[in-house]
Amino acid sequence: MTTSVLPAARVGGADRVLSDDEVRSFVAEQLAGLDADGRSVCVLVPDGTRVCPLPLLVGAVHQALHGRVSRLTVLVALGTHGAMPELALRTHVGGDYPGTEVINHEWWKPSTFANLGTIPAARIEELSGGRLTGEVEVLLNRAVVEHDIALVVGPVLPHEVVGMSGGNKYFFPGVAGQKIIDVSHWLGALITSAEIIGTTGLTPVRALINDGAALIPADTYAFSVVTAHSGGLHSISFGDPIASWASAAEISAATHITYLEKPVGRVLSLIPRMYDEIWTGAKGFYKVEPVVADGGEVILYAPHIREIATSHPQIHEIGYHCRDYFVKQWDRFQHVHWGVLAHSTHLRGAGVFDPSSGEERLRVQVTLATGIPEEVCRAVHLGYRDPSTIDVAEFEADPATMVVPRAGEVLFRLR
Repeated sequence: MTTSVLPAARVGGADRVLSDDEVRSFVAEQLAGLDADGRSVCVLVPDGTRVCPLPLLVGAVHQALHGRVSRLTVLVALGTHGAMPELALRTHVGGDYPGTEVINHEWWKPSTFANLGTIPAARIEELSGGRLTGEVEVLLNRAVVEHDIALVVGPVLPHEVVGMSGGNKYFFPGVAGQKIIDVSHWLGALITSAEIIGTTGLTPVRALINDGAALIPADTYAFSVVTAHSGGLHSISFGDPIASWASAAEISAATHITYLEKPVGRVLSLIPRMYDEIWTGAKGFYKVEPVVADGGEVILYAPHIREIATSHPQIHEIGYHCRDYFVKQWDRFQHVHWGVLAHSTHLRGAGVFDPSSGEERLRVQVTLATGIPEEVCRAVHLGYRDPSTIDVAEFEADPATMVVPRAGEVLFRLR
């Protein structure tokens, strides 16, 4: 039951960074007007693969609600990422908070989920432009369902599946069941990441997750934030998840999208340590692919990464391919989790596949300069380079190369 409120309130903007006091004051002011007294609140937050001053935000929410609400739970929206250990959880949110439970979204346990109903087949066909059929079961972490209020707290930035992350995405796929995750991600892959990433409007995938969120029985709200490169916040918006997200997406489009005048032949993406496997580190490719020239190369430089995907071994069975490699051999691949297929296509980008010859031609070469052995990289159809051969300064001096520090959050586009 998404609660309709006034258009989102917002403090800050693309041209400034908020002080901690401004953030605390805004959170306190907004939650003071929330009908929360005596009610239970579930706060949904990102995991460690998203950047925002989460201890500041969770601390401000706790200060505003503790003593007013009957129960306060912080739920980490893992999607299908690995669980955060208990010590890491406490550090992630800023410590222990009296009267507050902090938990992972345990997506691997069937008992985690409540069934909210289905999105009809006709609606799926409409949203997908006829690409998909069949109804979609809507499963959601029961912690959300068992609280009176669900409050999203997290950043908005360009995203390869939905256009711009945040808002209702924290419910779906953040704490959702496998079916809606698979359908939403495969729908995004069919449209293609290059087409959808950075879109601030209502994409088909955003419409799908909004439909799922409309089935939530709790009242839903969101603090949608835009993180500055310094680690502070450009802005924070509050309202229902749709209005709050739209307000933040406007700021994110101005701060997290960089435009180039012409394509580049090679990109060296420096993958930050918050991405500890290619499943998440691949964002260093998604965000730069639009500016790479045909026949160019993206090198993902991450000596600290030693795994392709700890929670998704199917990627080792299918490898990385363009969208049409799967679409034109659907009988062979339809049994694979569609979210895994989507991840595969996102990291290979545009390409063509000829089923008669078995030839696949890809627009851009993807090379891993990581701690993953060469034979593993080759087995999943990715290039390999020994990370010890990477001299970042040498790449920076090459006029044909773009070096991207902390790759994965800023989207690069051509004008």
